[in-house]
Amino acid sequence: MDAARKRKLRDTLTAYAFLSPYLFIFLVFFVFAFGYTIYLSFTKYNLLRPPQWWGLEGWRRVLTNDLFMKKALPNTFEYVIVVVPIQTVLSLILAFAMDQKLRFRRLFRTIYYLPSITSSVVISLIFIWLFSPIGVVNQIFNLEINWLNDVRFAFPTIMMLNIFTTTGTLMLIFLAGLQDIPEVLYEAAAIDGANKLQAFWHITIPMLRPVIFFVVTVGVIGTFQVFDQIFVMTNGGPLDSTTTVAYLIYKWAFRDTTIKMGQAAVAAIILTVIILIVTLIQRRIIEGGGTTA
Repeated sequence: MDAARKRKLRDTLTAYAFLSPYLFIFLVFFVFAFGYTIYLSFTKYNLLRPPQWWGLEGWRRVLTNDLFMKKALPNTFEYVIVVVPIQTVLSLILAFAMDQKLRFRRLFRTIYYLPSITSSVVISLIFIWLFSPIGVVNQIFNLEINWLNDVRFAFPTIMMLNIFTTTGTLMLIFLAGLQDIPEVLYEAAAIDGANKLQAFWHITIPMLRPVIFFVVTVGVIGTFQVFDQIFVMTNGGPLDSTTTVAYLIYKWAFRDTTIKMGQAAVAAIILTVIILIVTLIQRRIIEGGGTTA
């Protein structure tokens, strides 16, 4: 073996040595885990007995299950459709405001970002206290609403909590994107007579398109997988009005009296496919918008 091949082999082995921790995690916690989930989706399994091959029976039961098809799936899509646009627009507005030369802007950035680094369980407990029948919200506005035990208000309250806790992180991402836009573009636009709104629409938004794609993607994935706030605040109630696919997966896998691990695996695969399809669609929309512009 000549010197060049030895050097190439050494470089390849070195690269794989550095990649080995990531590759191990990827193979064990993604490839193996996902493959085993696919296997479980075709079995009858309750954690107490070895999996028994069941074929497509688990898939049939999930796709004909009223709780999954009429509650969890619609609730999940409703959650995504409401939360993602609001948190995206709100975080962009806050980032644009924090990018201006304001007094105490560092303090405001810290205040807005603080909920994002606070434990979701802690924030959920605070919201339970705020929105309890004798909580601060009812006291301030002189209301008599049982927010988390009313099918009309429970889900919107959890949506509000998610928007409150995620906007700060997305704001920082947008802020980094805004500060990466060359100032000369705005100066040239001002010379051409463009006002601030026109500059925002024709310069800021197009330059932020990759950031918008990232923020929307993170938001879509996160909202499709919403679980902890629902687990802490409502346990899927009242009357399953806050049950989402992620919470139903947990319920079937660990909380039902007859554990349905196989059906939970089916629901997890369906959720994964939905997230992938929605991400590809919104990527096509955002990148298509960039091509059109």
